[in-house]
Amino acid sequence: MRLQFILSEIGLGLRRNLSMTISVILVTFVSLTFVGSAALLQIQIGKMKDDWYDKVEVSVFLCPQNSSAPTCASGEVSADQRADIEAALASPEVKPFVEHIYTESKAQAFTAFRKQFKDQAWTAAVTEDDMNSSFRIKLTDPQKYQLVADVVSGRPGVEDVQDQQRLFDKLFSVLNHATLLAGGLAAVMLLAAVLLITTTIRLSALSRRRETGIMRLVGASTFFIQLPFMLEGAIAATVGALMAVGGLWLGVEYLVSDWLSASVNWIPYVDTADVLTVAPILIGIAILLAAVSSLVTLSRYTKV
Repeated sequence: MRLQFILSEIGLGLRRNLSMTISVILVTFVSLTFVGSAALLQIQIGKMKDDWYDKVEVSVFLCPQNSSAPTCASGEVSADQRADIEAALASPEVKPFVEHIYTESKAQAFTAFRKQFKDQAWTAAVTEDDMNSSFRIKLTDPQKYQLVADVVSGRPGVEDVQDQQRLFDKLFSVLNHATLLAGGLAAVMLLAAVLLITTTIRLSALSRRRETGIMRLVGASTFFIQLPFMLEGAIAATVGALMAVGGLWLGVEYLVSDWLSASVNWIPYVDTADVLTVAPILIGIAILLAAVSSLVTLSRYTKV
């Protein structure tokens, strides 16, 4: 009997404030979509780091002919300069962090260059002598790339040192800023959702002030009186959360898995399993929003 009464009160409250309930659902949906997007973006960054950092190499480009770099003042790298660089890489402070050193000759670099830019007309003007021979250093610990780069940078015969992790870090910095932007928008929308849920519960409580007064007179507990209002907010917020989960699932399934991964297939992407990982968090946030809103509102507006 009590359950039936509570359900009827919930249905009555949702019908009386239908437009506000729909607003709560939509605002919760939008805000939690931003929250979920930020979470999935962080998962995406983590996957890319795990995959790419394992492939980080430090590329040491040796001096070619006619280089303007100060370290190439003596011309193309000599055998003695090359030996000095190899000795630096084999030193005790660097060797533990070096897994393997790949040597690329000018001829190999030229072949790779022609293959990569075979459709460009301007490549006809480039000769093998314009290429750099190089060392490609595979690291045992990608986080130590700076230590290895510092050892060889500025040495005679070294024109340039490039570490791929620095390029990756710039990309990840952009993605992290995008996460912060999504998180900021989500915070604003969550605040709006709290205010809307609070307003909805308040209007529902005011419209049934006579009923709650009668319930108080016949001995109903405060919790029993407040429960229908709390559940109204929780139901609306949970529906919004489920819509957000559904929207994220569709986005990942059709935009990421079907379209983006088919176009750019060398990046490890988030998938629907990651959406399901985030889903309980979004539903939990929705319930928390309803609980906070209920605590703020009911203690005042269900008093008789």
